[in-house]
Amino acid sequence: MRMEIETVTATAGSESLAAVLDRKGRSVFFVEPDDTVFEAIRRMAERHIGALAVLDGGVLTGMISERDYARKVILQGKSSRETSVREIMSAPVVTASDSMSVGEGLRMMTERRIRHLPVVNPRTGAVDGIVSIGDLVRSVMSAQARTLEHLTSYISGSYPA
Repeated sequence: MRMEIETVTATAGSESLAAVLDRKGRSVFFVEPDDTVFEAIRRMAERHIGALAVLDGGVLTGMISERDYARKVILQGKSSRETSVREIMSAPVVTASDSMSVGEGLRMMTERRIRHLPVVNPRTGAVDGIVSIGDLVRSVMSAQARTLEHLTSYISGSYPA
């Protein structure tokens, strides 16, 4: 019986990034390198998101986030209407494949100090989606809630045989 409990509790963070994208959606919102930072911030506000992919001819060349805007435009006294995305985007881009686990994704994001992770198809190089640190934390919390449910059922004797 102890094996069952260990198997159930080991699932937090083991879900794949593909599963997270399937649940949240695979839409990729983006700007181009020559767009203005103002346009990028406007698009983020419209979509209620904190980062955009930067695609140049369909190829991922960078990421731009609210953090980039705050640190590289506002704090440096630049104008968002006159500054191009290319000037402040984060590049090269840290990416992941959809087979990566949530735990691996969280580890990568923590080590690299990033909050958004583009998920790229290794065969085609296309961006399949973008996961945020919030998406991954929600996945872990959901897995932990399921584990707690299973353990409570097991302890109370109602765990399925």
